Amino acid sequence: MIMLLAITSSCGETEQPEFTGAPGEVELITLAPGHFHAYLVQKDMYEQVDPVVHVYAPEGPEVIQHLEMIENYNTREENPTSWEQVVYTGDDYLERMLSERKGNVVMLAGNNRQKTNYIIRSVDAGLNVLSDKPMAINAENFDLLVEAFDVAERNNILLYDIMTERYEITSILQKELMQLPGIFGKLETGSPEDPAVIKESVHYFFKYVSGQVLRRPPWFFDVTQQGDGIVDVTTHLVDLIQWSCFPEQIIDYKSDVQMISARRWPTPLTAGQFERITGVPGFPEYLNEFLENDTLLHVYANGEMDYTLNGVHARVIVKWGYRAPEGAGDTHYSLTRGSNSSLIIEQGEEQDYKPVLYIKPSRHITMDEFEPVLRDEFLVIQERYPGVELERLDDSWKVVVPDVYDVGHEAHFASVTRKYLEFLVEGMPDWEVPNMIAKYYITTRALEIAMEQD
Repeated sequence: MIMLLAITSSCGETEQPEFTGAPGEVELITLAPGHFHAYLVQKDMYEQVDPVVHVYAPEGPEVIQHLEMIENYNTREENPTSWEQVVYTGDDYLERMLSERKGNVVMLAGNNRQKTNYIIRSVDAGLNVLSDKPMAINAENFDLLVEAFDVAERNNILLYDIMTERYEITSILQKELMQLPGIFGKLETGSPEDPAVIKESVHYFFKYVSGQVLRRPPWFFDVTQQGDGIVDVTTHLVDLIQWSCFPEQIIDYKSDVQMISARRWPTPLTAGQFERITGVPGFPEYLNEFLENDTLLHVYANGEMDYTLNGVHARVIVKWGYRAPEGAGDTHYSLTRGSNSSLIIEQGEEQDYKPVLYIKPSRHITMDEFEPVLRDEFLVIQERYPGVELERLDDSWKVVVPDVYDVGHEAHFASVTRKYLEFLVEGMPDWEVPNMIAKYYITTRALEIAMEQD
């Protein structure tokens, strides 16, 4: 249901609620939705969240698409949602949202140039924030984000970003196996030439979401608004490295991180490809600086960074193409080297473009020597995740995961949202905020280094 917001006056500041987990106590405000992650948060209902959601946005196709997608969720045949959207559109949408305070949690997923400002304005007004990544796309944004976390702490506000990849089953199992000393051993330190941890993500501009062709806004291809690839998707990869290699440990970006190198390069798009993705004929004027011969758009969506985290050498790579090969989609590669084995996630043609985890013994250990220890310690995994099995290959073991654990990327947004709702009641672990700050330091500093190489 969509309702137009009536003109109301501000009632002034209100005291922060103490969340108890009661039904409907969380009142969502969606601010300037411009990315499909905004509506994926509402693909499911949550008992703790009031079904009435207030939407504040500038007029335009982005908010229309957002409202239409949620209406599709409301009217689908299987497990329909029951959101009621109360909408205000106008140039003063931000000030209107802050003055009216129609909720207590602000959901952010849209134009990243304004996002960090939205964050600090929201937490300063006493509003909790659940934000899509990235929360900062350059060094200036990073400094503002650090300030926002300080304000949030003073105001007893929960500021958190959406890290869906923590809920992908192969990433979970990779992390769990790293805690088993017989199987993994100790995390290697590696070197700049041979990092101990490598994570690579490949994405495509043309894709389907919730069964429909994703219509991306034209500004998505302006790195001053969306951000370079090296500060966008990389947030997931940097987060996974911190989360899996140093679980529940506080990371101080000033002492625990050393940046080594970074580079970036563009993905070219023709005017026809741009129109198929955005629905807009011709390139907007603000993209002129990225055009070659007025016909080819260069999108700096690709990047690579090398750094150390607590002395461990890590490499993060992100790549974007126009459209995936038939039957393929976004892919993820992950290598983590231990003294006893390497844990590798691959998602290529051989894996039918679905992530598969492999356990490969180190060169000094034979398959036959490794197998008894592997089988014994793997029982811990099987107790936690019934149905997960091992399949012996020529030089490694494949971790066979039942389909029940493969819920799909879109379902991970509900998992993150439920975790956030849990944090509202129980509080957030002490390592989350410093590690978010470290993550955005790494990505924004990598951009600075890469741009120095241009």
